[in-house]
Amino acid sequence: MRVDAVVLDVDGVLVDVANSYRRAAVETVERLTGGTVEPATLQALKDAGGFNNDWVLTDALCLFVLARRAGYGADADGYAAAIAERGGGLAGARAALADALGEAAAEVEANWDPERVRAVFQQLYLGSDGYRELESREPDLDVPGYLNDEPVLVEPGTLRRLADGFALGVLTGRPADEADLALDRVGLDLPDDLVLTMDDDPPEKPAPDGLVQLAERLDAGAVAFAGDTLDDVRTAVAAGRADPSRTYHGVGVLTGGLTGADGRAAFEAAGADAVVDSVNDLPELLEPASAGRRTDPGPERTAEPDPERTAANVARRRRFGFVMAGLWFVALVVAAVGTPPDALSQLVALVPLLVLATGLAYVAVYRLGW
Repeated sequence: MRVDAVVLDVDGVLVDVANSYRRAAVETVERLTGGTVEPATLQALKDAGGFNNDWVLTDALCLFVLARRAGYGADADGYAAAIAERGGGLAGARAALADALGEAAAEVEANWDPERVRAVFQQLYLGSDGYRELESREPDLDVPGYLNDEPVLVEPGTLRRLADGFALGVLTGRPADEADLALDRVGLDLPDDLVLTMDDDPPEKPAPDGLVQLAERLDAGAVAFAGDTLDDVRTAVAAGRADPSRTYHGVGVLTGGLTGADGRAAFEAAGADAVVDSVNDLPELLEPASAGRRTDPGPERTAEPDPERTAANVARRRRFGFVMAGLWFVALVVAAVGTPPDALSQLVALVPLLVLATGLAYVAVYRLGW
């Protein structure tokens, strides 16, 4: 398979999230509904499509448990099929339950609180301390978090070989801070414009917009997109239709919820151009199509970084931004009040003040530990 660029999903490709995101989804349902869902139910909804966002997936799982209590008769596979028939995602889930339950669907939705779903999910995933740091909210659960239960799937040599031969990008449904944590952990350091996350607000996969944007930024004529869900493959198929000037290859990776012969068959049925057992098989599958733009993944790492340190780095960068913004504001006020009113004088006074403010912010956060 000849390509200029490789775009990677994160969850189930670079890191294993079976005991983090997926565990947080199952436990959120248990805490909020008192019911249980099997991992197979979660995977059935993923396969139905439209559940790239795990908060939304957890919403649909909560609705399923509540609906079953209200008399909904379908099992997990039937629920997933009904969702797929109605276009997938949370809208498909709500439509399926409304059609099946009629007026009783309103009572089901009255017992569902999506804001609480997100709050519980994030606390379970990030832990109480991580939730306080990254969400800037006070937690009401005392939990350690599943964030650290994400084994790295990609080998450092794989990233090095991919970066040597291809331009690299990342397309993930994670929030930006959580994507940073995962990429820090695996040792992949890319420019911000080559990492598209939930915070960049592209339409969710399988919409092709995010993948097409990355292909444009990578200046690539042919792109391989490697992901662990059917929606990842569907995204590549949709991108090929939306952007016929380029070639898009969907590559299914069997280290997420889809595994073995059944997973391979499901990927192929969704339109995958190739299916690999692991992301580490990509260098053998792909060949460079042209010179293209290269991206350096950073120095090769031989040891996995401390997850607590990567979380602290993200929080520290955010504090630095806040402190620097405050000091810049002070500098602007001083320049405006303490110099003659002409623009040139104020500009001459402002430049050294901004430099001083930036230096003070760096010392305060990185040296004094504010």
